[in-house]
Amino acid sequence: MGTLNKRKIQLLLIDFLLLLLSCLAAYFIAMPAVGGLALPDALPIFGVFTACCLVFMIIFGTYKTIWRYAAVKDILFLAGGVSAGSLCSLLIILVFDFGVPGLLLYLMFLLSIGSLVGGRLLYQLYSAYFYEHQTGGMVRRERTMIVGEVISSLGLLIEMTAYDCRLLPVCIVNNDPEYTGRKVFGITVFGPVERVPELCARFRIENIIVVSSTYDLDFLQKVLDICSKTKCSVKVLPRLYETIKNKDLYGNDVKINVEKLIGRKPIDFESEDVDRFIRGKVCMVTGGGGSIGAELCRQIAKNQPEHLVIVDVYENNAYEIQQELIGKYGKSLPLTVYIASVRDFHKMERIFKTHRPDIVFHAAAYKHVTLMESNPEEAVGSNILGTFQVASLADFYRVGKFILVSTDKAVNPTNVMGATKRCCEMIMQYMTGQSDSTDFITVRFGNVLGSNGSVIPLFKKQIEAGGPVTITHPDIIRYFMTIPEAVSLILQAGAMAHGGEILVLDMGEPVRIVTLAENLIKQYGKQPYTEIPIEFIGLRPGEKLYEELLTSEEGLVSTMNNRIFIGNQAPVDPEEFIQKLYALKSVLHTGDRELIIKRLQDIVPNFTHRENGESAPEDAI
Repeated sequence: MGTLNKRKIQLLLIDFLLLLLSCLAAYFIAMPAVGGLALPDALPIFGVFTACCLVFMIIFGTYKTIWRYAAVKDILFLAGGVSAGSLCSLLIILVFDFGVPGLLLYLMFLLSIGSLVGGRLLYQLYSAYFYEHQTGGMVRRERTMIVGEVISSLGLLIEMTAYDCRLLPVCIVNNDPEYTGRKVFGITVFGPVERVPELCARFRIENIIVVSSTYDLDFLQKVLDICSKTKCSVKVLPRLYETIKNKDLYGNDVKINVEKLIGRKPIDFESEDVDRFIRGKVCMVTGGGGSIGAELCRQIAKNQPEHLVIVDVYENNAYEIQQELIGKYGKSLPLTVYIASVRDFHKMERIFKTHRPDIVFHAAAYKHVTLMESNPEEAVGSNILGTFQVASLADFYRVGKFILVSTDKAVNPTNVMGATKRCCEMIMQYMTGQSDSTDFITVRFGNVLGSNGSVIPLFKKQIEAGGPVTITHPDIIRYFMTIPEAVSLILQAGAMAHGGEILVLDMGEPVRIVTLAENLIKQYGKQPYTEIPIEFIGLRPGEKLYEELLTSEEGLVSTMNNRIFIGNQAPVDPEEFIQKLYALKSVLHTGDRELIIKRLQDIVPNFTHRENGESAPEDAI
């Protein structure tokens, strides 16, 4: 006989004794009213009542419940079983005319429910006490405040009130006056949320859990700002219902195996050179809130810069990396964040003048190929003119090193985005010939896994939605690297380069996008094509079947790092380049797409623009 059956039998015997004792107690309480009914004559009545109650308690599933974790629903089923058993026994007594006073039956019913429910509550209390004392001392529970709507917090509160939870609910705080001063599961509700700091001090709160779905984003931010004034650990928790509804639960549990996706192990870089390069320096990162920029900030922060200056035009991204770094380093990291566009010369000049950076990492750029095809003026304005302005300021304020983040799409470009990045590389060459104080360096690499706008986040969303996964062409291939790899390359480049170089990472063999999609689907435990369909939708405007890392004119020179190579560029004619750059700038205000592209082709001779995803013969694989 299994342990579970033994426990059922034990509980049945206990319930039998409790029911019998309840009947006896009811008999003696009702003795003045039972008249001449002797105790021996009452025993058959007790037996019928007890048997009926036990049978119906079994039918109602009472003995399937783990009473250590019982909820109100389980108590109701227990009461239902006793009620049904009482009615059944009443019918039997009436049919066989036992002549039992109604008061006796009523008391038997009430005392039975009381004893059975009370017994189980005592068992829960004993279990909690035993759990807390089984190691010889009380288990310490962290005093916790819940901030959010009472109804939305019930699930969390139920879990926290369980005896084996290490979080001790102390109070609930919300803005609904209807609940203020009332109790839920014995926990008092306070309000409004502005009282959080006061209540934290009053009740010695250690943790604050904010139920985020209770509030809109603006008010949630207000709540988090209030909570930040305390010394408590603050966690934001969505409602489980919202998590399931938005289909986030499944996707968040999937850990992507990068090695299987790209067919190689991620590259680990030595950090000694980087440490010497960054330590004690004022470092500026433009586009510091983006995928690459944010990782740059993280890795720079680890190497103890004198000051880290983050510049980004998008406030949400800037805020996220700011809060992340503050949370990790606190005041030990001198940090300044600016919301600014690299196209705003005067704002950027004030930043340079104020901080006098030693190193500038220029990651700010528009990089979405398809969007830049339809908005070439924005690509030129931000990528080219923005880069020229920031590079010029770096030279004027005698920055030690200026590192441009480029892309393999700059090689023999077929789209506007790639052409603008190639022009940025030419700006580095131009500035190298003009500056006597700043080393201008270009870092070029392929596609970055997991970055904003990359295929992995898109594929994940498509898989989690049930498909299809969309790919432009079955033969399309790309070089891939991880975000940490890309940033390590950038930092290594800054440490080893002397100006004028293009540093290229050996990223191994290129990966077919369809193979990457198939591997990702398998990591979700699904079968490609059958469970998750894959559809080919055709090449997008400006898209190539394959990307290159070097032009035919650029040769590779090895470095001390066997995964990093230098591609030397031909020098840029400064006068001709500047003339063409101003010619390009002069047509931006027209909004004439064709004219802008023509001027861009003038400045980037190997820019072969392809419309509607058309492929040149050399793209054949």
